[in-house]
Amino acid sequence: MKVGVYGQSNNETTKKYINLLVDILHENKIKIDFEKKFFDFYIESNPKINHDTFESYEDLDSSYDLFFSVGGDGTFLRSISFVRDLNIPIIGINTGRLGFLATIQTEKLSDSIKLILNKEYIIKERTLISATTKNKNKDLEELYFALNEITVIRKNTASMIAVTTILDGEYLTTYFADGLIIATPTGSTGYSLSCGGPVITPSSKNLVITPIAPHSLIARPLVIPDETKIILKVDSREHEALLSLDSRQTTVSNEDEIYIEKCNFTIKTVQLNDQSFIKTLREKLFWGEDKRN
Repeated sequence: MKVGVYGQSNNETTKKYINLLVDILHENKIKIDFEKKFFDFYIESNPKINHDTFESYEDLDSSYDLFFSVGGDGTFLRSISFVRDLNIPIIGINTGRLGFLATIQTEKLSDSIKLILNKEYIIKERTLISATTKNKNKDLEELYFALNEITVIRKNTASMIAVTTILDGEYLTTYFADGLIIATPTGSTGYSLSCGGPVITPSSKNLVITPIAPHSLIARPLVIPDETKIILKVDSREHEALLSLDSRQTTVSNEDEIYIEKCNFTIKTVQLNDQSFIKTLREKLFWGEDKRN
């Protein structure tokens, strides 16, 4: 068995748990390849440790059985840039805060790894969405996809922006707001949720359009089929706006058009047999914790 390991190289808390992970994997004769920067961070306290490393998507292939993301949900999202369309299942170990994507909690790390090694898990596929622009934005040539959301938001101004929205060639509306979120089911529990969007189960074949601080009270989130092709046109006093794909950002101009659609590949995630999305909702959002219940 062969696994890849990636994490944030600025979190000292992570070192404690990566040591435990490595010990368990070594005991079970698992080959471990580290992302290069994370490995350099890891060996500061383990200078005699030696492992193969990778630096980019080009260094990985289908020989990897699993890909471990060690950190929070942000680390999990950055893992996508390594795995992409290679169909390597990703599993997140949560050393961050909320942990909707990084579902293995540190206090249960040993037990969870044993479940994984015993194949007591299922693979869940997650939809991604892609963005291109009429003016061929160079920042989108390689990393053009997002697992959580694609967002257009104002830049260098306190004024709202206008986002004209077209669905499958038909004009929907122009949102006057701080920005607009196009979220996947995975991203429905992230930025979209904080802006009033609905929670969508991961297996749903939908996207949600959520305005950010809209000027109109009747501008509400809209759930659409994930096969919908979306065109966005931005009008800003600064003549440009930010286009965000998960945590990556670029700039688009007023003259540009943004084309958003479902990606032609999915990301595979690992769900342990004792986990479920519903259970995660209850635990992370404290549903049912009201004493009146």
